[in-house]
Amino acid sequence: MEFTNSLIKGKLIKRYKRFFVDIKLDKKIVTAHCPNTGSMKGLLDEGNEVFISKSDNPKRKLRYTLEIIKIKKNLVGVNTHFANKIVHHGLSNNLVKEISNNDSIKPEVFFDKETRFDFLLEKKNQKIFVEVKNVTLFRDEKIAEFPDSVTSRGSKHLKALIEAIKKGYKSYLLFLVQIEGVENFKIAKDIDKDYYENYLLAKKAGVFFLAYRCKINSKQIKIEKKINIINA
Repeated sequence: MEFTNSLIKGKLIKRYKRFFVDIKLDKKIVTAHCPNTGSMKGLLDEGNEVFISKSDNPKRKLRYTLEIIKIKKNLVGVNTHFANKIVHHGLSNNLVKEISNNDSIKPEVFFDKETRFDFLLEKKNQKIFVEVKNVTLFRDEKIAEFPDSVTSRGSKHLKALIEAIKKGYKSYLLFLVQIEGVENFKIAKDIDKDYYENYLLAKKAGVFFLAYRCKINSKQIKIEKKINIINA
């Protein structure tokens, strides 16, 4: 996934009302859109280096969008709207080896009236649902974690992936780690115990779990390599 225009470097002042961030650019302060509704735990310290994009669309109220935050020398992609684009590029270019060489890739497919998964893959008459979770939390330099806050929606998706298996689908959950340099991934069970328990149930039921790290710079974000899932 390539950025349309070059990103602009600045310093974080604060995030507020979930969707707004104030950024210092040289001698001026701009308000940018924050395309991440999560807690963004550990990312929002004042003074953190950030990268923002600028839109030339005159209809937009906010011209700038927060894209990347630098933490502990690691770049972290925070635009959750890009997660599925990054994964679609990865699937299309066979960067996720466990689910590569697909006959078709369909985004945002309904499983039932209440649940829509991010991708439906078809390969040799096998149908595969893939749910994507964007990962930005790391409390240890080498370990990414999910979730960064309680997620009842995440638990709902785990239960739905189990139901999909019962109906003959293969089920995958892909943790897209938008954090440079980390080598491992784990479930943050101290943050959401219910999610961890549902994760264990899903794993036992046959849901496949993958964690892939991204390569991040001011020009593009793309899937780079598989990392280990630990403590599970």
